[in-house]
Amino acid sequence: MAEFSLAHIGINAENEAEAAKAADLFCTLFGFPVKAGNSSIFAGTGIEVMKSPYLGKNGHIAIGTPDVAAAKAELEARGFTFRADSAKYKADGRLNAIYLTDEICGFAIHLVGKA
Repeated sequence: MAEFSLAHIGINAENEAEAAKAADLFCTLFGFPVKAGNSSIFAGTGIEVMKSPYLGKNGHIAIGTPDVAAAKAELEARGFTFRADSAKYKADGRLNAIYLTDEICGFAIHLVGKA
């Protein structure tokens, strides 16, 4: 069986200002460092606030696994499906992230590579 762990929770914000405000609040509350990226702002390593709504009504839950392709194949063998249009690859061509087709309670679920 593939190894799975919680990588982070993604929260959909309406815009960059709302995302920054939310990330700053997590910083104020818990002392998490804030790190801005192109499409999101992280508060620590466990909370990602999207600068605009992305997949999932409420956001997403990222599940880390050492081998995304193997984990995907295992879940497919168990009847789960994935959004091919969401696949992201490393420079060497290995699958690094992909979203499941279905949401859970308004959250999209994606696998993400972890070291």
